[in-house]
Amino acid sequence: MQVDTAIIGAGAAGMMCAAYAGGRVLVVDHAKAPGEKIRISGGGRCNFTNLYCTPEAFISQNPHFCKSALARYTQFDFIELVDAHGIPWHEKTLGQLFCDTSAKDIITMLRKMMDDAGVQLHLQTSAANFAKHNDLFTFDLIAPSGTIPVTARHLVIATGGKSIPKMGATGLAYDIARQFGLPVTNTRAALVPFTFPDGRFAPISGVSVPSTVTAGGATFEEALLFTHRGLSGPSVLQASSYWQEGAPIAVNLTPAQDLFDTLRALRQQSGRRNLTTELSQHLPARLVAHLSQELNIEGNLADWSDKRLQDLCDTLKNWQLHPSGTEGYRTAEVTLGGVDTDALHARSMMSNDVQGLYFIGEAVDVTGWLGGYNFQWAWSSAMACARDLSG
Repeated sequence: MQVDTAIIGAGAAGMMCAAYAGGRVLVVDHAKAPGEKIRISGGGRCNFTNLYCTPEAFISQNPHFCKSALARYTQFDFIELVDAHGIPWHEKTLGQLFCDTSAKDIITMLRKMMDDAGVQLHLQTSAANFAKHNDLFTFDLIAPSGTIPVTARHLVIATGGKSIPKMGATGLAYDIARQFGLPVTNTRAALVPFTFPDGRFAPISGVSVPSTVTAGGATFEEALLFTHRGLSGPSVLQASSYWQEGAPIAVNLTPAQDLFDTLRALRQQSGRRNLTTELSQHLPARLVAHLSQELNIEGNLADWSDKRLQDLCDTLKNWQLHPSGTEGYRTAEVTLGGVDTDALHARSMMSNDVQGLYFIGEAVDVTGWLGGYNFQWAWSSAMACARDLSG
């Protein structure tokens, strides 16, 4: 088989690139269906971009690398595409855009665009034995029906990272990068729940509370969820991308309240009221019961001096916790790190040293915040690559 462009990976970035690359395009994926991560994302509604997408919402060893691709294909460009295909959508919170009906609408859109462009899609098919001879890439398609040698002028790696291995995620992109001499940064699970030893929060599993969570100098204000294994929820997932193993995190359980002034005023009016009863007016009762044991909260308001009340309120605003780890790639939404951006052209996503070899999407050392940012990176990096291929 001879093609102009071979794209390994039929996820968000791979399909988007295929639709615009031009020429004879082949897309290969080992899954039974394309866009499986799209299908399960956003609770089945696909948080496909974010209105407030800016380079500041991305983590990379080179924070400037993502700027070119994001500027040349923006969230508004993708919204225009979604609108052109008649897909209804809505803003949920914090600029997060979701499909009204199903994430499958995005997959259907991309499939149609690929079909219209005449793209060949081979599913339940692996690719192996990559090499480059003169100006052409060669590899083998390994399908149930047999092995097919492929020759391509361009090779695009869009296989993503290691996140959610039960869906087939592997480190293939990193292996291919190293094979061709491209460096790969350290990788780890990101946008992932924290774990704690001995089921510390199991008794309050399911309790959610507005919070701010700080890790590695970054602070996020959204909901926090206690689980059997530890902590989850948007604020925790966001902070996990900045957390370093062994470091503490700081949790503010009362970000929108001046709890000290409230409790001190109430003490003057109703000093006989039980402190835990009053705290339950501001925090979930099950959480207060748990904290009462952990922080030794007992007695009436009248029993608490200004200093003790202030110390308690300070603790609730700066609760220092030490995660034992994270749930890892098993539940991580993305992989932090990847193909070193120093080895790629920011405008085209092509290797600096291997002509015709491209890396796009999650495989690259560019990781977005929770809330549609990583999908936008998929669209933007794919378009940067496609424009270079079609130009």
